[in-house]
Amino acid sequence: MQKYIYTTITLFLGLAQIAFAQDKDKDKEEKDLGTETVTVVKAYKPTIADAFKLKSTPVINGAVELKKKTIQYSIFSVPVASTFTPAKGKATAVKKRKPEELFNSYASIGLGNYSNALVDFYTSRPINRNETLDIGLNHHSSRGDIEEAPVDNVFYDTKVKGIYTRRERDLEWNANVGLQHKLYSWYGVTEDALGTTPESLIDEKQHYFDAELGGELKMEDYLIKGGDVLLRRFWDATESGENRAVINAAVEVPISNELINFNVKLDYLGGKFKNASLNNTDNTGEIKFGQVQFGVNPSLVILRDDLTLNLGANVVYGLDTEASDSNFYIYPAVTASYRLSGETAIAYGGIEGDLHQNSYHDFVDENPFVSPTLTILPTDSQYNAYAGLKGQLLTNLGYNVKASYKADNNRALYKLNPENTFRADEDKDYHLGNTFDIFYDDIKTFSFFGELNVDVNRNFALGINAEVFSYTTETDNPAWNLPKVKGSLFMDYQINEKWFMGANLFFVGEREDLSSVAATATQPQDFASTVVTLDSYFDANAHVGYRLDEKLSLFVKTANIANNNYQRWANYPVQGFQVLAGATYKFNW
Repeated sequence: MQKYIYTTITLFLGLAQIAFAQDKDKDKEEKDLGTETVTVVKAYKPTIADAFKLKSTPVINGAVELKKKTIQYSIFSVPVASTFTPAKGKATAVKKRKPEELFNSYASIGLGNYSNALVDFYTSRPINRNETLDIGLNHHSSRGDIEEAPVDNVFYDTKVKGIYTRRERDLEWNANVGLQHKLYSWYGVTEDALGTTPESLIDEKQHYFDAELGGELKMEDYLIKGGDVLLRRFWDATESGENRAVINAAVEVPISNELINFNVKLDYLGGKFKNASLNNTDNTGEIKFGQVQFGVNPSLVILRDDLTLNLGANVVYGLDTEASDSNFYIYPAVTASYRLSGETAIAYGGIEGDLHQNSYHDFVDENPFVSPTLTILPTDSQYNAYAGLKGQLLTNLGYNVKASYKADNNRALYKLNPENTFRADEDKDYHLGNTFDIFYDDIKTFSFFGELNVDVNRNFALGINAEVFSYTTETDNPAWNLPKVKGSLFMDYQINEKWFMGANLFFVGEREDLSSVAATATQPQDFASTVVTLDSYFDANAHVGYRLDEKLSLFVKTANIANNNYQRWANYPVQGFQVLAGATYKFNW
């Protein structure tokens, strides 16, 4: 409305001004009044004000006033009977597996082809709360029956061992006693060596006997953390044997946040062989040997977030009691591991060395076809440098790869004894090129190892590993009977609650040996000889079992499934496909 009023006034004033100007023009024409200057101080700026609002309520006259009627509400409630009762919540029960009953004893027996027999017994009897007595018996035997062997090839191995254990609050100790009897045949006789000699006149059986006492001590809150002791008498049917005593002790001293460990070792070995080496055409008499070693291995253990470092050295004093010769040896003992990425990648490495005590007992364990005419010397393992990476690629897939380089002086190698027809020792017939001697050589070895382990689930596990070797010898001879490649594969599968099975496969690459013939007035290295190459081989084995109940189960074991006619040692063919079936019974006694 205001806008309209202002517009009207403005229009009126404009018209008036025009009329007034016309009148002035007329007067000007009549009379010139001159010029006038008008100064505008401020431009016109119109504004719009708010309209005035009445704040009173108009009174309506003559209208009928209506009043609101008051309404009253009332609710008619009728009780309703209810029998509903809400159910209480109940957790779903987890089905529990019946706990497996534990037994303290078991016995196992099996029979198979080649007249193979297996007996295994073990019991762990608690004397009281702190004392336990364990007893074990193992027996494995075979009539052999290898077609390629011209003489009898029977063997058996029987061992019994008892262990008494006592546990206290902060320490544990045990004492053990063991007896073992082995029978092996030197059946690796060639037809040429046998000649026209009747098989019945060949005495190729060798007996080994082992008696040992031992003990072990473990302590928690003492500087001396523990130790062990071993006393052993080992002898054979040719009146050859040895005595050995080994004492080890471990001391741990905490300093600040670090640990200093001291490992102390005392190792005595002494014995004799009744007959001279087969490299001699004359039996010049017995071979005596004696070695004493005293070693101290101090080390500093450094533990950090992802780093474990062990800095140490191995100091050994070695004494040859027969040659009255002694030496000090100092070896590195440094190991380290570092977590690059949690459990996924752990880098590790080290450089270590030691003076290794060789013994007649250990040689027989590795190769039961050695002759009782050996030279026993320790091996000076100067260093073994290695580096590797291990970890978990997946939660159920583990790996390990390692490269190593080591140097050994006087490393013991197995090499065929020469066929020595000049020797007919009255004890046994081990001079027909059917036994092995120990050849010592300085060897540098480079090797690479790889391994994968898969745990598909708690019932299935699979693993595979392989290792390759490269040897450099001081004598430029081959590294006798050492393979350049070896590997293995294993598998364990719990099929269900009743059935279980497993398998393993071993592969060993080519090896080399030396076949020679002794001659009078000739040095052993000048004997007529031929290098023998042993073919690579693999041996596949498997077993399957069925549990009839918690106590009784049946099993079948197979060996050399491919029926490979390979030779583990030169002139020693192995048994073909083997099957052994038996049962295992668990009980409380």
